[in-house]
Amino acid sequence: MIFITARFPVQPKYADDWPDLSRAFTEATRAEDGCLWFFWSREVDDPHSYVLVEAFRDGEAGAAHVNSEHFRRATEDLPRYLAATPKIINAEVDGTDWSELGELAVRD
Repeated sequence: MIFITARFPVQPKYADDWPDLSRAFTEATRAEDGCLWFFWSREVDDPHSYVLVEAFRDGEAGAAHVNSEHFRRATEDLPRYLAATPKIINAEVDGTDWSELGELAVRD
């Protein structure tokens, strides 16, 4: 799978609105056939930053995503709300789902 994590520094005046500002992009991406997951988290230590965690089935699905109309629109529309260029980590990893974190296993 293609696993991507990106950090989005949002301008303070738009930070509370980021979920709504990115909603169309988020919903369209989640509807893609090759999207395994796509979710946002707001940083606890920096409430003006959001972390995006996304995964795609394979390189073909990742390519379909970056060539989609909603991706093109997002690259045109969303930068105006950002304080700086997002940082990204993009890796190809084995599997198609999350693994358990055994060190913190919940025991009955």
